[in-house]
Amino acid sequence: MSGETGLLIFHFCFLKHWIILAFQIKISMTGKLYLIPSPLGSDALHSIPPYVIEHLQGLNYIIAERGKTTRAFMKATEPVKPFSDITFFELNKRTERAELPTFLKPLEQGHDVGLLSEAGCPGVADPGALLVDLAHKKNIEVVPLVGPSSILLALMASGMNGQSFCFHGYLPQKKPAIGKSLQKLEMMAFRHRQSQIFIETPYRNNPLMQEALKALKDTTKLCVATDLTLPSQKVVTKTIGEWKKSELPDLHKRPSVFIVGGGS
Repeated sequence: MSGETGLLIFHFCFLKHWIILAFQIKISMTGKLYLIPSPLGSDALHSIPPYVIEHLQGLNYIIAERGKTTRAFMKATEPVKPFSDITFFELNKRTERAELPTFLKPLEQGHDVGLLSEAGCPGVADPGALLVDLAHKKNIEVVPLVGPSSILLALMASGMNGQSFCFHGYLPQKKPAIGKSLQKLEMMAFRHRQSQIFIETPYRNNPLMQEALKALKDTTKLCVATDLTLPSQKVVTKTIGEWKKSELPDLHKRPSVFIVGGGS
């Protein structure tokens, strides 16, 4: 090997070392995106672990699905700093994707940022998942914190298959489509022995319940988990045949999770 070739190799290795070091420094200088669970209702602050509240109170940048709800949650924690010292962003279904990079600017400048859903865990049935995906693409560290998830709480309490389950979000709103969707979930529940989980806008819960009684077989199990973690919490699992013989609960404007499962 000539001296000139050896010198070139030395410079290449030296440059490579500094490129890697610069990349590592850039990553270390970015802030962390904390995924902070919110209470499932106004009377459920007890469901949020103290360490989550400690992280929340230390942040100067908050991305919320709904600012009013997040401020009410933060106020209940007896914050250590005024809201005027905190920068709030709103990320919801009306947010344009082109806006997402602006939410990450504080992180790229080295500031930690909190992401909160309207209720429960951000990123799960929540528009915050789009921002989390972008954070990963930009090598920003994402830190999920422990808190209430209505989906998992309902499944835990349902008595249905917790080894295999699928969450479908919201079902179609129009009546013919609702019935067909329910029957499709029923078929999947029996065929795959898999719990089928879905939710509905609270003011449409009662009509959905009526459609389920019409569309599903009497041997099919249906769990209704309402007001989870709240004083009015109620979780009931019955076959459709049993539901038809029972006095139905009033679910109007009460957050609920529904689970369809195969009969025993």
